[in-house]
Amino acid sequence: MGRVQQPEIVYLDTHILMWLYDGLVEKISPLAQEYLITGHLHLSPMAELELQYLHEIGRVKPTAQKVVHALQIDLGLKRGDLSFGDVVRHALKLEWTRDPFDRLIVAEASLANARLITRDETIRMHYQLATW
Repeated sequence: MGRVQQPEIVYLDTHILMWLYDGLVEKISPLAQEYLITGHLHLSPMAELELQYLHEIGRVKPTAQKVVHALQIDLGLKRGDLSFGDVVRHALKLEWTRDPFDRLIVAEASLANARLITRDETIRMHYQLATW
């Protein structure tokens, strides 16, 4: 009898969180949609903070709390729970970006050895488990 494969941990980049909240699944690639269906969905607390910053500067209407709460209910989204210190230490090695949000989101996904769904080409060039 074959071993049952456990669903993969899948982190979601900030723009993916907003598209899901807004119901814009068609903006997400078919491959990424498949991971949304089959994976255990996680967000980095740094993505949550970025959502709040975007709200505060008027780029998105809902608060981060509202977005995350809705996706927790609708999709079973969970917050990553890795040590912030460990994530920061890993992010120190990611010298390919100056964006602190991207750096910490990728570091957390990397430490979890998890897939990261993102449309960001720079992230996809530097993180082998980034998927679009």
